[in-house]
Amino acid sequence: MNIVKTEIEGLFIIEPRVFGDNRGYFFESFNARDFKEATGVEVEFVQDNESKSTYGVVRGLHFQNPPYAQSKLVRVVEGEVLDVVVDLRRHSPTFGRHCAVVLSASNHRQFFIPKGFAHGFAVLSDEAIFQYKCDEYYHPEAEGALAWNDPTLSIDWQIAPSSVKLSEKDKNHPKFDSFVTPFE
Repeated sequence: MNIVKTEIEGLFIIEPRVFGDNRGYFFESFNARDFKEATGVEVEFVQDNESKSTYGVVRGLHFQNPPYAQSKLVRVVEGEVLDVVVDLRRHSPTFGRHCAVVLSASNHRQFFIPKGFAHGFAVLSDEAIFQYKCDEYYHPEAEGALAWNDPTLSIDWQIAPSSVKLSEKDKNHPKFDSFVTPFE
């Protein structure tokens, strides 16, 4: 696997070695030993999730508050998304900055997101199947979120705002400037 560091400490793009021939392809989507060796991060995933969405769906920007904060390893198995994270770590030099990565079934890229980040994605293809591993179980009482369209964050979701499809819950999250981060 190839590990690509981003401008934000702790975020990694993972490019697996894909072996293909006339039958199709094979790749190892995660190997804890190799991941730790390449990144220095030891993680134990306890929950896998999957969602299917259509073009224009924006999910996020979500996080789990401590003590139930989650690290995630995300990927797309069908279609294409713009995956976005916002640094919520108060003492980070990149606090409040975001990073965006295109993940698709064809590029096989994955994105490792440590604890302390809000996460969301926008579907850029007709449909997308999105999978992610978490190192902490989901706790509804620990849910947190930020407004996807917060002008302070200036995220280009690569979709016209008039085409964005949101859940009722995602329509009413607080703006970053009124947010008090729980991540030290």
